[in-house]
Amino acid sequence: MPPEWSSSSPELLLTVDRSSGRPLRAQVEQALRDAIRSGRLRVGERLPSSRELARTAGVSRGLVQECYAQLQAEGYLVSRPGSATRVAAGAGAPSGAARSCPAGERLLADFRWGVPDLRSFPVQDWLWATREAARAMPVSAFGYGDARGSAELREVLAGYLRRVRAAAADPERIVVCNGYAQGLGLTLRVLADGGARTVAFEDPGSPVTVGAAAAAAGLRAVPVPVDAHGLDVAALGRTDARAVVVTPAHQWPTGVALAPERRLALLAWARERDGFVIEDDYDAEHRYDREPVGALQGLAPDRVVSLGTVSKSLAPALRIGWMLCPPQLTDAVAEQKGLSDRGTPTLEQLALARLMESGRFDRHLRRMRATYASRRDALLDALAEHAPDVRVTGLAAGFHAVAHLPEGAEEQRVVAAARARSVGLHGMSACRASRDTRPPQLVLGFGDVGLRALTAGVAAVGDLLGDPSRPR
Repeated sequence: MPPEWSSSSPELLLTVDRSSGRPLRAQVEQALRDAIRSGRLRVGERLPSSRELARTAGVSRGLVQECYAQLQAEGYLVSRPGSATRVAAGAGAPSGAARSCPAGERLLADFRWGVPDLRSFPVQDWLWATREAARAMPVSAFGYGDARGSAELREVLAGYLRRVRAAAADPERIVVCNGYAQGLGLTLRVLADGGARTVAFEDPGSPVTVGAAAAAAGLRAVPVPVDAHGLDVAALGRTDARAVVVTPAHQWPTGVALAPERRLALLAWARERDGFVIEDDYDAEHRYDREPVGALQGLAPDRVVSLGTVSKSLAPALRIGWMLCPPQLTDAVAEQKGLSDRGTPTLEQLALARLMESGRFDRHLRRMRATYASRRDALLDALAEHAPDVRVTGLAAGFHAVAHLPEGAEEQRVVAAARARSVGLHGMSACRASRDTRPPQLVLGFGDVGLRALTAGVAAVGDLLGDPSRPR
């Protein structure tokens, strides 16, 4: 669909060469034909008025009207009384030229992970917070400001993280960033500048994300296994890593919480190695079995960089995150942030501060916990009915579960067969450093799947998830 420009007459860059000897009308006509053929102007897109194009191109309005009439006669343009001149159907870019991407595949249900309920984004609360922030925003706030981010948001975040995550949060040690990926990249660059050569990460975990950030920082990324108690700290000690990326509150993707003895062992490793733990606190707010596990950073603020975002609590599109930095890293991280992008947009930071201060953020989280809990229960009920052979774990928090397929099942074959039935399933192999498909497991995200679609999706693929040796 072409864009609908809201101005009375959209602009169009079109140049003429008065020294070429070619008639101006011929030049304007050819320029418009080329713009349509190349895809600069798409089918249905509105052209400037003849008066506006004449003004910007430096020619007479009558000349432009003649060009429009000629191109209408040739089938490039169409015009109706009382309506703007537009590119005619069939006059767009030829095959192989630039064109819009085809519409995405429509699925009955897509159990993709890492996406919250996008329909439940609190639009009215966000609009209110943005208006309030803009109304009170001082003139000085429109400049670049502190690379660490808005002092107001950092103050609010510090209070929130102390209250909700039991973090040792000091506003002076917080750096606001554009989400988890940027926070991780900034941290690894600073550690690399300090002499680190290797960063470890959980396996299964996020090999692509950590690997890309490590490569950009000039570091080697090594996997460390995860078991029923979380990261294997003994295995970590056998690497040469001076940094490790962990998800201690709710391990991604297995869902286990890092056991208390492992927490203490991990912090002891950091002190002995003169290393740092990078804590991804990605969905700690969403627990169902008990109160959220406190942030690891609260136990050792001098050895833990804690990264948080609103990507799971509000929406990924906001691109707002924060870093709780050890004192010895804060200035270097802030400097890297300033060099990277001059800072995160201030209005959005102030809007988030208003949302948190007003209690609307907490209210939204309470509502979403209830929503995700009901979806978790619906998922368990649907699997019990349609795929009783499947064991499900990792449901104590968050909005994804791990489905353990029966022995003999083939993960990729199940995924492909489900896709043929218009259901999106996603294998655990994508989360493993080796990409191994054994044991066969699925990571079922239910954050952005409605109850009706969730139940229908499981029903459509239930037989694919069962024991392959059982007669059908």
